[in-house]
Amino acid sequence: MGFLALVALAVGGLLLAVLFPYFSGAKQTEKRVKSITTDAKAPARQGLRARLMTEDPKDTRRKQLQESLQQLEMRERQRRQKRTLRVMLSQAGIESSPRVFYVLSLIVGALIGFGTLVAGVPWYVALVAGIAGALGLPRWVLKFLVKRRQQIFLNDFADAIDIMVRGLKSGLPINDAMKVIAGETAPPVGPEFLEIVEGQRVGIAIDQGIERMYERMPLAEVNFLGIVMNIQSKTGGNLAEALNNLSKVLRDRKKMKGKIKAMSQEAKASAAIIGSLPFFIMGALTVLNPAYLNPLWETTLGNVLVIGSGFWMLMGVLIMRKMINFDF
Repeated sequence: MGFLALVALAVGGLLLAVLFPYFSGAKQTEKRVKSITTDAKAPARQGLRARLMTEDPKDTRRKQLQESLQQLEMRERQRRQKRTLRVMLSQAGIESSPRVFYVLSLIVGALIGFGTLVAGVPWYVALVAGIAGALGLPRWVLKFLVKRRQQIFLNDFADAIDIMVRGLKSGLPINDAMKVIAGETAPPVGPEFLEIVEGQRVGIAIDQGIERMYERMPLAEVNFLGIVMNIQSKTGGNLAEALNNLSKVLRDRKKMKGKIKAMSQEAKASAAIIGSLPFFIMGALTVLNPAYLNPLWETTLGNVLVIGSGFWMLMGVLIMRKMINFDF
């Protein structure tokens, strides 16, 4: 019994020696002192809520880019809604007022109506032809001039961006690089950049000048330049590298447009042959046998057939035009 008592006393003493710091608070004090002395310079660990509320710099930059793109998209929609006759004249490079355009349209319509009346057609047909000529022909010519000017602009726009890149890499500021483009590049690229340079003299920022250039030249390539300049002005970065990448994108788009045009040329030639074949045959029959087609013009049934055939031919031409014109 005495031996067992001694063993129990030894075990109790050992347990007391091991567990005494935990019961007395000495172990917690030691841990606190150790944490203060060793981890004084370590940053405090954030909680889960703090880590969730803290924004990543990449997320902040991404949000800024999204906001910039949304603002540019809204401005583009507003420009599309405000495309007036004055804007179209500016896009075509014509320095005249809409009043002059309306006067010229009336003159063209009067000449077409008088010419058809002199040809011997009824007066109501001549009136319709005059109205169609006044409303349709000048607008078609204006759109043709706009597209031709835009095509010339696209052919030289990538070279202008390369001039800006070389100027920035050589140490020139962006406005001096634009002055070089305005002075050495042929129209319409040179005059468009000259508008930006002259706008800077009166306090217009570069991004605002590019927005005005986009109003005069509503092309996706000009919009790309505006996006690059707007994002660079807000978020920073290497402008020369961004413009160099933009130049590569513009040249790739130009190559793709050339490939699409070459691939669709066969379809355009077929559509042109099919659309002109009825008129060619009618002209040949009129020359070889003039009285053969008289029933089409002198009888009611013939007039109905001519009108119906013209309507369906117009529908076919519009469908073929829709099929062979690619929006890119």
